[in-house]
Amino acid sequence: MPVTFQIPPALRGFSAGRERVDIGGSPATVGEALEALWVLLPGLRDRVVTEEGQIRSHVNVFVGDENVRYTGGLATPVSEGAEILIFHAVSGG
Repeated sequence: MPVTFQIPPALRGFSAGRERVDIGGSPATVGEALEALWVLLPGLRDRVVTEEGQIRSHVNVFVGDENVRYTGGLATPVSEGAEILIFHAVSGG
């Protein structure tokens, strides 16, 4: 089973409007899964990670229902068939 990313509405302009994106291969970590996503959708990269390759402070990434900030960050393990959710914070007054 592929690893699936769920793309939030705020970032769908960089995913050709797709809500879900399946990646091939067998990534072992969130970092590897994101690298595979960048190959398919390179425009997302700068909106999700910093120039140093770390997840931006206003972006949350979940594997299932676990926020990767608390499970190892980019080194968080990813199992076959995992669902990774990207939440792009929206702010306003």
